[in-house]
Amino acid sequence: MNYFEELGIDSRVVANLAAIGLTEPTPIQTRAIPAALDGRDVMGLAQTGTGKTAAFGLPLVTKLLEIGRRPEPKTCRALILAPTRELATQITDNLQKFALKTPVRTFRVVGGASLNAQAQRLASGIDILVATPGRLIDLLERKALKLNEVRYLVLDEADQMLDIGFIHALRQIARLLPPKRQTMLFSATMPKLMDEIAAAYLTNPIRVQVSPPGKVADKIDQGVHFVNQGDKAKLLADYIAKHPGELALVFGRTKHGSDKLMKLLDTWGFSAGAIHGNKSQGQRERTLQAFRNGELKVLVATDVAARGIDIPDVRHVYNYDLPNVPENYVHRIGRTARAGKAGRAVAFCAPAEFGELKAIEKVMKADIPVIGGNAPSGAEANAAAKEAKDAKGRGGKGRPQQRNDGGQKARPAKRPSRRPRRAKAA
Repeated sequence: MNYFEELGIDSRVVANLAAIGLTEPTPIQTRAIPAALDGRDVMGLAQTGTGKTAAFGLPLVTKLLEIGRRPEPKTCRALILAPTRELATQITDNLQKFALKTPVRTFRVVGGASLNAQAQRLASGIDILVATPGRLIDLLERKALKLNEVRYLVLDEADQMLDIGFIHALRQIARLLPPKRQTMLFSATMPKLMDEIAAAYLTNPIRVQVSPPGKVADKIDQGVHFVNQGDKAKLLADYIAKHPGELALVFGRTKHGSDKLMKLLDTWGFSAGAIHGNKSQGQRERTLQAFRNGELKVLVATDVAARGIDIPDVRHVYNYDLPNVPENYVHRIGRTARAGKAGRAVAFCAPAEFGELKAIEKVMKADIPVIGGNAPSGAEANAAAKEAKDAKGRGGKGRPQQRNDGGQKARPAKRPSRRPRRAKAA
């Protein structure tokens, strides 16, 4: 008997898993699946790349197979909320593989696609709906969908939904859901606002934690290279050139900066692409597919656009710009060393980013080994940070509020004892 069948997964689903090479559950799957099949609300905490999608997807498909009749028009039986288009696509692809040759149907609704086409597809009802919060609200406001038949709710990468300002959208959606339902929440980190989300959505949940929040995969070889901001591009090119033919994911802080870096790498002879919120859905999907196929060797991305990238062959992650939110470092480097493979993560730290580096190490409760350059003194770091802040202040009135994946403005969540962050576009 297959290990998944021993956990209680439907035999038809188990056969599909065997066909794609999944025969042994990961720790998060071993602990979450039995609780989910028992009907318990689940709060799952695990680092990226540990198989969270199967942890909620397999029991979900199994329980839907037990219903035995079609869903009502304009309804869904299971709703999965994800922060980005890429993650929603990844979840949908996996669920369709799990449910192959069964009556369970999965549909994805995200920004960047036709609202009319999505509404038409929902008219006859769907078993599992995977959605970004903004686009879901768009469809609800058009009365193309009702949530009164939702039996199962999943919040995936809930911490990222909070970070990009979806808290208000989540509150709005929560009011429309039936109180009698099973809810599963999965996250890699535990920001303070997660307690509010858990209280609003979960009832007496079982907590499943297979690694401490902030812990990274054991097979990721990390390092930090201290470098002046203006020398980062050449340093990145040197690193990439050392590993020709291997896939590298590069994280930039802004959309404009990511595009500029991608074009520079392209002129230097590297096969590079970029994904961020200013790209259309079609552009993002084509670029990701080219990266997945190995046609592109370097992908430059912003935090939100890269969430949900599940490409096992990514060997290197470069933090070209350190993230403002320290927890995002864990998500970034979690794009490598997936599916049991090894990977390397290198952070480029300019003097003005020294504070971000220390915040990251505090979250991880570990120092990142220094592999190049010299750390700035405290005075140098403070002076560089002040200069960068002053330069940003001279740059104008600031950026206009940007739009998230769902097509409506994401409002920043209130956070205790600090100013709220500006919502970031996916």
